Amino acid sequence: MELDLTPKLAKKIYGGDGGAYYAWCPNELPMLREGNIGAAKLALEKNGFALPRYSDSAKVAYVLQGSGVAGIVLPEKEEKVLPIKKGDAIALPFGVVTWCRAWGVEESIAKTLVSSQSAKGIVKVAPTAKMPEPKKEHYNGMALNCEEAPLDVDIKDGGKVVVLNTKNLPLVGEVGLGADLVRLNGSAMCSPGFSCDSALQVTYIVRGSGRVQVVGADGKRVLETTIKAGNLFIVPRFFVVSKIADPDGMDWFSIITTPNPIFTHLAGRTSVWKALSPEVLQAAFNVPADVEQKFSSKRKAEEIFFPPPK
Repeated sequence: MELDLTPKLAKKIYGGDGGAYYAWCPNELPMLREGNIGAAKLALEKNGFALPRYSDSAKVAYVLQGSGVAGIVLPEKEEKVLPIKKGDAIALPFGVVTWCRAWGVEESIAKTLVSSQSAKGIVKVAPTAKMPEPKKEHYNGMALNCEEAPLDVDIKDGGKVVVLNTKNLPLVGEVGLGADLVRLNGSAMCSPGFSCDSALQVTYIVRGSGRVQVVGADGKRVLETTIKAGNLFIVPRFFVVSKIADPDGMDWFSIITTPNPIFTHLAGRTSVWKALSPEVLQAAFNVPADVEQKFSSKRKAEEIFFPPPK
């Protein structure tokens, strides 16, 4: 059966004055069922309060907009109350109890990926309601702001990457999930690449728009389409994915089903082609040495992002 990787928007499951809960349905996004994963989005209005709920799966949450407070109770441990804001990624192990409340913003949207929580429970509380005060020391070790963290990749006019792994947030090792935030400049291209440790990539478009192409392990193109903010799509294991941003640029946040993701790219300075000997490439493509040399000389000096031609 042919894989359907078409990007989808989340659908509203329930909500009211305090906010709403949205989710992606496995019937519309078959790779969710294939990978035994889930994806959902929580939108809280000002003073919206997501009631305490039990997490029956490990997950990573990413705050798309606004600021607020998150309460997290780890099994057999005390409650941690975190200040959260745009750009925060939060690692949530299996079995935690969580709650959120939005602070002084028109809308606070937190994207939660790899979640199967479906219990209803969003209300709006009075501005004078007393809630636990967030503590900065509770934030450390539980979350990382991907917009403020040291960059793992920074290519002038190309793009920037922050990778969430066990080095900068050790708790993801317990969660079993990694992530990255990629900000691609206008009209720049992200080199074709794939996860070489058999991980799935669950990608949410945070801002902007562009085009994506996914090619299977057999070399067959399985997806080529326009993507925009709000879309979610999943790249299967060992499938190659490439993206090109529209003139206004494009940002995406990906959950990766391993705490320390490793990617191989097919172009650029770290390209797998660069490591192969000329003789192997000539035999693989059945071409003479001069054709192989012209092919190999392209894009080898660049990184994983290719800025637009000037």
